[in-house]
Amino acid sequence: MTQTLEPAAALDARQRVDGWLAAFEAALAARDADRAAALFATTSFWRDLIAFTWNLKTVENRDGVKDLLLATMDSTGATGFHTTEEPTEAGGVVEAWIGFETAAGRARGHLRLNDEGAFTFLTTLYELKGHEEPLGTARPKGAEHGINRERVTWAEARQAEADELGTTRQPYVVVIGGGQGGIALGARLRQLGVPHVVVDRYARPGDQWRGRYKSLCLHDPVWYDHLPYLDFPRTWPVFAPKDKIADWLEMYTKVMEVNYWSSTTCKSASYDEETQEWTVVLDRDGEEAVLRPKQLVLATGMSGKPNVPVLPGQDRFRGEQHHSSKHPGPDAYRGKKAVIIGSNNSAFDICGALWEAGADVTMVQRSSTHIVKSDSLMDLGLGDLYSERALAAGMTTQKADLTFASLPYRIMHTFQQPVYAAIKERDQEFYDRLEAAGFRHDWGDDDSGLFMKYLRRGSGYYIDVGAADLVANGDVKLAHGQVASLTETSVVLEDGTELEADLVVYATGYGSMNGWAADLISQEVADKVGKVWGLGSETTKDPGPWEGEQRNMWKPTQQDGLWFHGGNLHQSRHYSLYLALQLKARAEGIPTPVYGLQEVHHLS
Repeated sequence: MTQTLEPAAALDARQRVDGWLAAFEAALAARDADRAAALFATTSFWRDLIAFTWNLKTVENRDGVKDLLLATMDSTGATGFHTTEEPTEAGGVVEAWIGFETAAGRARGHLRLNDEGAFTFLTTLYELKGHEEPLGTARPKGAEHGINRERVTWAEARQAEADELGTTRQPYVVVIGGGQGGIALGARLRQLGVPHVVVDRYARPGDQWRGRYKSLCLHDPVWYDHLPYLDFPRTWPVFAPKDKIADWLEMYTKVMEVNYWSSTTCKSASYDEETQEWTVVLDRDGEEAVLRPKQLVLATGMSGKPNVPVLPGQDRFRGEQHHSSKHPGPDAYRGKKAVIIGSNNSAFDICGALWEAGADVTMVQRSSTHIVKSDSLMDLGLGDLYSERALAAGMTTQKADLTFASLPYRIMHTFQQPVYAAIKERDQEFYDRLEAAGFRHDWGDDDSGLFMKYLRRGSGYYIDVGAADLVANGDVKLAHGQVASLTETSVVLEDGTELEADLVVYATGYGSMNGWAADLISQEVADKVGKVWGLGSETTKDPGPWEGEQRNMWKPTQQDGLWFHGGNLHQSRHYSLYLALQLKARAEGIPTPVYGLQEVHHLS
């Protein structure tokens, strides 16, 4: 039986959405996957964030919808589909924000309808029934009124928890990495009541930022970068300096009561298939500690270990050489000759700071780079979702995050292409000067610009906050090609060009996050889970096949109990919710049948 709806032209936006939701819910109740799939357009995309699939999964077209529903309808128990605000219509497409419930929890989503039916459909679980976060009217009282000789103060309770975790009581989750990703996840786990420990090798939260070169600041604007629960204040700068971010992370860790072990290094981790738990061996400020969690999260950002090239002559070079992640800043290099290998964000930042300090700077560009001016990106790329004007229009951070999430990765480039075409037109004079100086610039494989490069490969771009003008003006010299070797005093390129150097900085990026799994667990486990990050778009550095979601991020992997978490501040904020809910469900014994566990196509 095929479900039919009234012709779209005869109905207004509200009627079309209400009719579609009612028909979809009726098909689910009848366990009729064919009938439900027929409500989708011929070309369509359903992106589910753990509501139906206990996974981050996108399926395409009616066959994909049918397959998902056949596997999940019985266990999901989705009911009560309704709109949460008035639907809108533009260009023949109706958009609606929706809510519904599942057997496990409460969900929200977004629907786009065209003349054929659902074009895009987003479903997200945000709350588990019986395990709601203590928010708003449900917030804890805090004070214990009355008289009690056994009174335990907040400080005493926190100290008791700290003393117990890892000794008399094991954490359910151990998070390796205490940067913004690990801290955001720790805050989510705290609010959900999941016993956890976040471990980091630095002495204080935020030291990951304090130790970087002094000119480092966020290139993304403040509206894009909030952490869960606690927004930056209205007085916060648009682009926060690194030390200000570091102090915020330290404060946030304390006030959000994250169980944070600083000065702690993970030495090894192994999984026991019989007990279904990890043995995590730590060096905690010089003393060995062993934790036995059920779940292990590697929260090391979006990147793996630094890529440091091995080159002939590195052992003979008399000057200083280091990866950009170890760069201390420019102060010691005034009057020195600095050669920076690379032409992406870190390379430009370091070149700019060294030039300001009076160094003689050369950038070695090995491949083309996409550059977008920060002001143009904020206005044309992010302004409708993350800006003061977006807030004034009622675009909250949560709504902005879900709007972004509602665009399936398969078609996201088509939404990005006009944005970058407008940026190109606005800043054409800048790009002309840059290319006239010999800089090799690109707009991505399909002219979709910075964000798609970030999602596909995590590299190949620079958000310009000023340093690109130094290249365009010739103040920072530009060389091209791969490095062949180092001599005692220079860098030699493959074409024979020799660049005198007192300092060589390898701004050569990072490997896949599963490199950390290889170091901490085993190469076998790293290969079992496969490459982390990328979409399978078959564009540069993102080999196919198409996968539909970020590989291995925020979702179950082929290794039981092993998860990866990170990305930029926006992704850490948004996706930490779904990861935390998956962990909480498992901690409470809630069934979590995973649909579409990711296959492994690439090892690194």
